[in-house]
Amino acid sequence: MTKTYYDVFETPAGWMGLVASDKGLQRSTLPQAYPEDCIEQLGSAIADAAPSPARFARIKEKLVLYFEGEEVNFSDEPIDVEDASPFHQAAWQACRTIPKGETRTYKWLAERAGNALAPRAAGQAMARNRLAIIIPCHRVIASDGSLRGFGKGRERLDLKQRLIDLEK
Repeated sequence: MTKTYYDVFETPAGWMGLVASDKGLQRSTLPQAYPEDCIEQLGSAIADAAPSPARFARIKEKLVLYFEGEEVNFSDEPIDVEDASPFHQAAWQACRTIPKGETRTYKWLAERAGNALAPRAAGQAMARNRLAIIIPCHRVIASDGSLRGFGKGRERLDLKQRLIDLEK
């Protein structure tokens, strides 16, 4: 069984939770109003995880700087998503190449993930993104330029727009 670690910490945008294995980050939450919301969202991912604030020091610092509007690159952060489908892994990897301050369409993402005819599947990969901000799914938009689901549906579209605006 793989050993996992977690931490919940405050950023300028709210509280965030992180989970990692020795291989890399496995899960993060979007900013939340309360630390308990992060714990709830992380759910079973932290059932056997050890609290380890020091393990996350570098990524926490980067996330704080990100929410302060600083230039931060998350593409060098190791991630551990081996349990996801190959298409989801490819879509997430392609998403990580979208430059800060820019957006791409679900169609673009599907092409980069290896199936140009699968923009809906690319959308599902973004909906199942477990590493918000680190895998910047907020940079993926509809072909008509509109925002689509974010943070478990449409209820967090305001946050998606704020993140896009923060990066410009």
